[in-house]
Amino acid sequence: MASLLATCQPICIPASSSRVKLRVSTPSTQLSSRMLGTGLSVTQSVPLLPKLKLEPIVASRVCKFTGKRSNTKNLVTFSKHRTKKLQMVNLQCKKFWWEAGNCYLKLRLSTAAIRTIEKNGLDAVAKKAGIDLKQLRKHT
Repeated sequence: MASLLATCQPICIPASSSRVKLRVSTPSTQLSSRMLGTGLSVTQSVPLLPKLKLEPIVASRVCKFTGKRSNTKNLVTFSKHRTKKLQMVNLQCKKFWWEAGNCYLKLRLSTAAIRTIEKNGLDAVAKKAGIDLKQLRKHT
């Protein structure tokens, strides 16, 4: 059978099919002495690799400063039937003026973090969260 696969020739591949047809032609002397002088043609199906689904790259919905992320809650009906629901974080893109770096930083933060920064200042909140603003400056 190994010699059968050595002389494989692919036939045209239909676009809608997920399998490829191969035609194998070998001299009959390799298979048996009864089929001398005749060619053998075998059609065989070989599976292709599955088609990859391309999905868009989506940033994670996590606040860099507070660490807030989505929460799973239960919707409870009158009959006590529970359905899972995802509570997303309210992330907003906002530019902040960074006085020490003398530039604007565009950050994607939760609204709670935005209020905290407006109250306490960008440097104080970043220091408390353990974030190096110089590294953020390179990425914005």
